[in-house]
Amino acid sequence: MRCVRFVTLAIFLAGISAGAPLRAGASGGWLHYGGDAGGNRYSAAEKITAENVKRLREVWTYRTGDMEARAEDMKHSAFQTTPILFAESLVFCTPFNEVIALDPGTGAEKWRYDPKIKTGYRPGNQFVCRGVTPWADAAAAPDGLCASRLFMGTVDARLIALDAKTGRPCPDFGANGEVWIDPGMELQWPGEFQITSPPSVAVGVVVVGSSISDNRRADAPKGTVRAFDARTGKPIWEFDPVTRGAKDFPESWPRGGVADRTGHANVWAPIAADERRGLFFLPTSSPSPDFFGGLRAGDNRYANSVVAVEAASGKVRWHFQAVHHDVWDYDLPAQPSLVTLQRGGKPVDAVVQVTKMGFVFVIDRETGKPIFEVEERPVPQGGAAGEFLSPTQPFPVAPPPLVPQTLTADEAWGLTWWDRKACRDKIANSRSEGIYTPPSVQGTIMYPFTAGGANWGGVAYDPATQTLYVNTNRAAHLITLIPSENYEAAKAEEPNEEISPQAPARWAVKRELLLSPLGLPCTPPPWGMLTAVDLSSGTIKWESILGTVRDIAPVPIPLNWGVPNFGGPIVTAGGVVFIGAAMDDYLRAFDAASGEELWKGRLPAGGQATPMTYVWKGKQYVVIAAGGHARAGTRLGDYIMAYALPE
Repeated sequence: MRCVRFVTLAIFLAGISAGAPLRAGASGGWLHYGGDAGGNRYSAAEKITAENVKRLREVWTYRTGDMEARAEDMKHSAFQTTPILFAESLVFCTPFNEVIALDPGTGAEKWRYDPKIKTGYRPGNQFVCRGVTPWADAAAAPDGLCASRLFMGTVDARLIALDAKTGRPCPDFGANGEVWIDPGMELQWPGEFQITSPPSVAVGVVVVGSSISDNRRADAPKGTVRAFDARTGKPIWEFDPVTRGAKDFPESWPRGGVADRTGHANVWAPIAADERRGLFFLPTSSPSPDFFGGLRAGDNRYANSVVAVEAASGKVRWHFQAVHHDVWDYDLPAQPSLVTLQRGGKPVDAVVQVTKMGFVFVIDRETGKPIFEVEERPVPQGGAAGEFLSPTQPFPVAPPPLVPQTLTADEAWGLTWWDRKACRDKIANSRSEGIYTPPSVQGTIMYPFTAGGANWGGVAYDPATQTLYVNTNRAAHLITLIPSENYEAAKAEEPNEEISPQAPARWAVKRELLLSPLGLPCTPPPWGMLTAVDLSSGTIKWESILGTVRDIAPVPIPLNWGVPNFGGPIVTAGGVVFIGAAMDDYLRAFDAASGEELWKGRLPAGGQATPMTYVWKGKQYVVIAAGGHARAGTRLGDYIMAYALPE
């Protein structure tokens, strides 16, 4: 007996004219990837309620044609898009960066744009496009070409601008509608550097981050965030999260010159925008390489941080670091969510950042100071030879962690006694001292694993109840350091395992899911959860198991054990939380107040995407991309599915 999906998941594993403000409004629209530019994933639509959601039915289906047209490339893809409702069309991108506009009521195709991504191209993070971003040019004639436009980043490192009504490239943007992004150095292969998340726009400036392959080399491409004029495509500013000069921040980069040889700290997750303040909020990742920091001593300022930068200039307004000197691949994986809380009877604008560690940091949007207290607490030490660990890490006092952060041998889980014993022995023979146990030659249990906790799906926030909804994973990695001189032999001995060189560091690394001989996680179920957090008090309101093992077990029995999940939730004024994400191919609806699962609709392929909802001609629709996730092993497809209540 073998749980194929979990085994597959083991190799998975990341002077400007302003535009007119775009707001979804009370009609229940969905203008941005995250619902709004601040990533609340909230809709004012209330026609579908907790009382009637069980009547939800499929009303139309659209297929992109990728299963036939790009059959071989689909084996290296993930359909993670969230459509937006803009210019009277439902618009989304495929994993191959085709942009498609549909009639919101029928799903009929209105137009289609193809940027001609090469067949056989191999991006490091699969073929992925999470969404497109709208912008209305306030200075343009309302009916002019590209008065309303759409921006998209591509897997081959282009920023593209299209007319929102026709899909034609904007001739005044870059070279016939596109700007090629220069990674700043020679790549080891063309797909080492790509763009997977939607751009962000504020005050007439469009910014993009990047997704860069991990753990191959320390002197990897820089994680530079780039800003362009939204009308012309001309470069405006760049922000490199790795400070290239020890004289500026000697406590964070104390050894002269090391920053010049360090790459990444890139922003691969979506960026949030505050148009009124003229700020972008960047969720940065770890410097390279992930699992050894001996070549980058210090706290590594701006890495693993929320960084607020001025949209017009790129100047840093403030930053909050969630992980010091990261050697666990604990990137900030999700879009910062810009919410408004009621504190002491007054509204307070905040930034909410969820993390792979399962922490929720709540930060004052104006100052960057924590709203709920954050403590520096001692963490395990004794890193590998040459390492420079931080003695402490930031821990929020509230809300509490959303996932377990320690795993002992006695907590090992197995379907049988034999299975559990094998897991127990693995844990007992490894370092497992709780969160932030450093990577080791002995092997270190990393719990939660590098896919979270929370991941790129982010959160949903209901402003009426001040409730945050977030889905999480509960699985562990085993991280083993290998002397660099033994890398080639280790890779040759286990060619199908993830073993990376981290050159020129003295340690290569092996990363593997902590699995039993039957292919099930050694961590006790549930393995996937949906949690509601009360942000007025910083407490957990409820937790619900997310997903069954129906589509990952050897026998399709829907045991309610929860499963790993990729994608995010949305919440509506009707009191419903919608989420796909789980590896059992369903779109689900939960009661926002209680966490009770109210409805689920079977999908024709994996729903590893965040859904959206909108009202069109008086009818509320719920839409999700069902195309699966190749590395996670879910069923592949090319579907956009729409649901609504019957007439």
